[in-house]
Amino acid sequence: MNPKLAKWEEPLFELLRSVDNQLESEFGDLYPHHPARPPHGATTNPQNDGLLRVSANFTAGFGSDHGRGYTLNMEFVTLVPVADKHTDAMESRALKLIQDGLDRTMPERHLKIKRDGNLWKIVGNLSLS
Repeated sequence: MNPKLAKWEEPLFELLRSVDNQLESEFGDLYPHHPARPPHGATTNPQNDGLLRVSANFTAGFGSDHGRGYTLNMEFVTLVPVADKHTDAMESRALKLIQDGLDRTMPERHLKIKRDGNLWKIVGNLSLS
């Protein structure tokens, strides 16, 4: 991996791990987690354990209204159907925590979360310099 990319992404991924942990404390007891996933806190990366997964993936943004950015994935990882009200509440809380964290940790980048079709995307100054 390009060292500049790693340096750019590390604060973002650390923020997402923090948000995942916060969401686990707020929503983690609503449903049983997927049987293939260990309990929350059992792994070094909260994306791999517990009921919730918060992650981001770079996209070049071809065909997008907002261009390149990081698409956000926020989900309950369970075999049980999740009520829309719980999905909406978790997503709303996650978006607020992520935006607040971006503003706090990378204010010079002017990163914002925007709706892009049916996805949420982090857009702004993605420069590696």
